[in-house]
Amino acid sequence: MSARPIYLDNHATTPVDRRVLDAMLPYFTEQFGNAASINHVYGWEAEAAVKQSRQIIAEAINASPEEIVFTSGASEANNLAIKGIAEAYFSKGKHIITVKTEHNAILDPCTYLQKLGFDITVLPVKSDGLIDIGDLIKAIRAETILVSVMTANNEIGVIQPIAEIAAICRGNDILFHTDAAQAIGKIPLDVEEMNIDLMSLTAHKIYGPKGIGALYVRRNKPRVQLAPQMHGGGHERGMRSGTLYPPQIVGFAKAVELAIAEMQSETERVVNLRQRLWENLSELGEVFLNGHATKRLPGNLNISVAGVDGQALMLGLQPAAAVSSGSACTSAKISPSHVLAAIGRSDKLAYASIRFGIGRFNTEAEIDAVSQHAIATITSLRQAQKVNQF
Repeated sequence: MSARPIYLDNHATTPVDRRVLDAMLPYFTEQFGNAASINHVYGWEAEAAVKQSRQIIAEAINASPEEIVFTSGASEANNLAIKGIAEAYFSKGKHIITVKTEHNAILDPCTYLQKLGFDITVLPVKSDGLIDIGDLIKAIRAETILVSVMTANNEIGVIQPIAEIAAICRGNDILFHTDAAQAIGKIPLDVEEMNIDLMSLTAHKIYGPKGIGALYVRRNKPRVQLAPQMHGGGHERGMRSGTLYPPQIVGFAKAVELAIAEMQSETERVVNLRQRLWENLSELGEVFLNGHATKRLPGNLNISVAGVDGQALMLGLQPAAAVSSGSACTSAKISPSHVLAAIGRSDKLAYASIRFGIGRFNTEAEIDAVSQHAIATITSLRQAQKVNQF
């Protein structure tokens, strides 16, 4: 076992791929201009890099470059989508539909809007983490202006039937937004084929830099109106003011380009590693898979372990593996995962849960090493708990 634990928390963030870093480096020192500076070569170089990057990201989801709005990440993109639609369409209605298992970057803006007089419907999920399409249909009203359902869950990796959901929204003249932060570069996405009106993206889940993301905003049939949430200069066609950061944008585009090009081979390899880990751990017995068995991200394995204390389990795993018990964005909270609660896990099992995020740089040897350590840790904790019961 190495001195540092094996990194298996790739849903929280990923290391920057060296190829991404190499693409970024010239824009820190040599081509450092402001893309909004139109009177000299430094600005022209930066503008050209941003334009090319916008094209690459747009092509990855079958969008037009002018439909890509750069943000600081998916959380900002989610806020811009939810609040921007609420402000732009409130005269049509004040009803928004979302899901219990959404990231807090969706749930918190919805709670904020609720305080301002908006009506928010939060749909439940089934025990496998998928929504019931019938629940969505029943929740739709004449005053519904937006439905927001994440493509792939950040904790249990479940992939929702986004195309089906979006088609229902389109048929009812309702805008549809999806948080695809965990999905971009891991599963195919096509905003036209899937009838998506707004989509949030980020770079740091696919081996790109932190601090850069984007919001896709449909401009044709229907053209989405969006109220900006950041003012001061009219950047990004007036939807998001602020000086663009070419190194991050170039890195974002390179990360997307690599992920799309290598998606098939990486999916096959990572799924094999996930299955290897699951088969090893499931031999212990009383280990429960959280989320749908197959409709999930390739590298996601989220389990609940019966017969152990959750805190002791995480402490026991720390020397061998960097893993999570839930979302990195909610790790400071002492309450159990709202996602695991939504699929019906008890507090005890929710606390004794592990999210393994397997990624590009993980190997079979690492999976086997983590498996052995986890099995030994769980076995020891269960034995100790039995002793303490007498």
